[in-house]
Amino acid sequence: MDEFVARLHRTIAEIAEQPHVEVELADGSRVAVESISAEPGLGFITLRPHPVGERPDVVVVPLGAVRRIEISASHQGEPPVGFSLPSA
Repeated sequence: MDEFVARLHRTIAEIAEQPHVEVELADGSRVAVESISAEPGLGFITLRPHPVGERPDVVVVPLGAVRRIEISASHQGEPPVGFSLPSA
């Protein structure tokens, strides 16, 4: 799980300096996220929805519930959603 998230973070970093990351779950819901963590592990990851400070603070989902992860650069004129990569 840690390796999956580490590779995902590398991919996100390659896309843009201020990427927009959106996760689609198996139920069809879509979550713009500020961060993705390999915690708590055991087949689960933690998504921190954006904007930060609104409910829910975090969403813990089984990795199998993730259907799609979209990564894109914020377009000019759009307010950046932003994704925070962990410190190196």
